[in-house]
Amino acid sequence: MTTTVPHPSTRVPLRDRLLRLAGAVTTPLLPDDYLDLVAPLRAGADLRGRIVAVRPETRDAATLVIRPGRDWRGHTPGQYVRLGVDVDGVRQWRAYSLTSPPRPGNQQLTVTVKAIPDGKVSNHLVRRVRPGTIVQLDQAQGDFVLPATVPDRVLFVTAGSGITPVVGMLRSGALAGADVVVAHSAPGPDDVIFGTELRDLAARGAVRLVERHTDTDGLLDPAALGTLVPDHLDRQTWACGPIGLLDALEAHWAAGGVADRLHTERFRPTVIAPGEGGEVTFTRTGTTVSADGATALLDAGEDAGVLMPSGCRMGICFGCVVPLRQGAVRDLRTGETTTALPGDGVLIQTCVSAAAGPCDIDL
Repeated sequence: MTTTVPHPSTRVPLRDRLLRLAGAVTTPLLPDDYLDLVAPLRAGADLRGRIVAVRPETRDAATLVIRPGRDWRGHTPGQYVRLGVDVDGVRQWRAYSLTSPPRPGNQQLTVTVKAIPDGKVSNHLVRRVRPGTIVQLDQAQGDFVLPATVPDRVLFVTAGSGITPVVGMLRSGALAGADVVVAHSAPGPDDVIFGTELRDLAARGAVRLVERHTDTDGLLDPAALGTLVPDHLDRQTWACGPIGLLDALEAHWAAGGVADRLHTERFRPTVIAPGEGGEVTFTRTGTTVSADGATALLDAGEDAGVLMPSGCRMGICFGCVVPLRQGAVRDLRTGETTTALPGDGVLIQTCVSAAAGPCDIDL
């Protein structure tokens, strides 16, 4: 007697067949690439945001109101978010402090940007960007935040756009009941970002506001601070502004033996200049190769003997994704250029990215 054992079903579910068909039709792009066009803020997609409003603050600063994608996890007052912005065909990443208070759910967030001379991204965001623009987002980062138990006496020392993380803290309500002094420096009264709001808080007694207008009063430095806020060394202090100011404050607090009472957030200059091809450094192996602008980083690395992660040739997408530590790369499919600075954590696909200037890959 012969028993016939039926073969397990080899039928592929309809959904999987449709996805395979879509992948074949849309190659070299993926179905998700097209879905991004109609639902860029959906759950599971790369985190993005849509600019819904641009509100002028001063002659050279504006607040961007952004609706983040569904995977946005929120933030702690004082933290920053990195925005990926396409400017003249180049994707640039910049970090901006969040100025909106935390809100439950997928609510709007705000960042406030000050245009700086020759600042390609800041001038674009302040003067050219329009509502409806989609920007790339990362989750909120940074430890320039208040402790769980807020000190009784707090001092904020800020200059220029350094006021932005502080305003996020003030708007959160966490400082209610504390003795708060805000010492802020700007060229003149009209240059104080959130000037009206800060002066209103001072009028209501929520803070003591000390404005230092450099056009008439000179720089805000430790000597001036000693006169304006005599008990400054006794206060837990958060300072944000240009490097020169922060260096002077750190030296002053250290000389007073209370360096642990000073918390700083530093600005960072951007010096990435995209080009065509360049030296590629694989930082873990210490390998550096010269690559032209038409050779995928995956091929350049393999030719140099670097063990490159990849599933591309087996039809497994995104197996070649690695961090770009710094530098610039160009997407061979779209021509878009992406830049990164140390700490940005930008991920790239080496199979479709080529050097657009010197770049360091975390391999």
